[in-house]
Amino acid sequence: MTRVGIVGAGRAGCGVGAALAHAGIDVILHSRERHALPVSLEHTSGPSVPWLAERPLVLLAVPDDSVPTVAAELAASGVISPRHVILHLSGSSGVEVLESLRGTGAALGAFHPFQTLADPVAAPARLRGAVAAVSGDARAVAAARELAHAVGLRVVEIPDAGRVAYHAAAVFASNYVVVLARVAASLLAATGLSESEVRQALQRIIEGAAANIGSTGVSAALTGPVVRGDVKTLERHLAAVPATWRALYRELVRAALDMTDHPAERRQEILDLVDRA
Repeated sequence: MTRVGIVGAGRAGCGVGAALAHAGIDVILHSRERHALPVSLEHTSGPSVPWLAERPLVLLAVPDDSVPTVAAELAASGVISPRHVILHLSGSSGVEVLESLRGTGAALGAFHPFQTLADPVAAPARLRGAVAAVSGDARAVAAARELAHAVGLRVVEIPDAGRVAYHAAAVFASNYVVVLARVAASLLAATGLSESEVRQALQRIIEGAAANIGSTGVSAALTGPVVRGDVKTLERHLAAVPATWRALYRELVRAALDMTDHPAERRQEILDLVDRA
């Protein structure tokens, strides 16, 4: 495995860097501003990246909207050559955001782990067994596959045309689950549970739902009042849920209802309830 450089020292850069280092790969990070890292990795800072010539494999771990700008800066440096492979970590973008580097002859591609990296310290364990979506030039895809295998990721190739939908799926599965957990935490706290009790309760039930998805599939993992057709329970929920989140609850009921095989009469009864709530 070649030496790897990562531009961007946020949670994604630190998490992927920690996983690579844990796998025995020589890795260095760079950020514009110097700041303490949550993991022990070699780190440079400043307006320009000092190690580009020495690192033929470069990962851009910057915010999605910044990838084209950073790519243009690397191209303008005059250091990037045909021996380089440049991969970005943006889930929603294809190779087009690296187009300013095309004239350098470098192989260009995308490498995105389908996993949350909120805690870089936990990243080596969190990434093992997760999926990584790759795309781009043949040499870039080969390098991305090698990186993925080194840290235990399972590779899928997502064509550039499908990456926005792929990334939206990641947001639903991770980010919006956290949003829903926040709503659930507020409801649990209102019952008098302590913060630690709320966190433990949520962790176990979310882990249980995730385990069910893994063992039975998404549709079979759905439980609760919508699947059972418990209209009165849904009615009580809608009365108890604060107005701030009532519309969200109604939309989730509708989405869950699409996963059931209730007869038309029961479906309509549930729809009538959420429509008038």
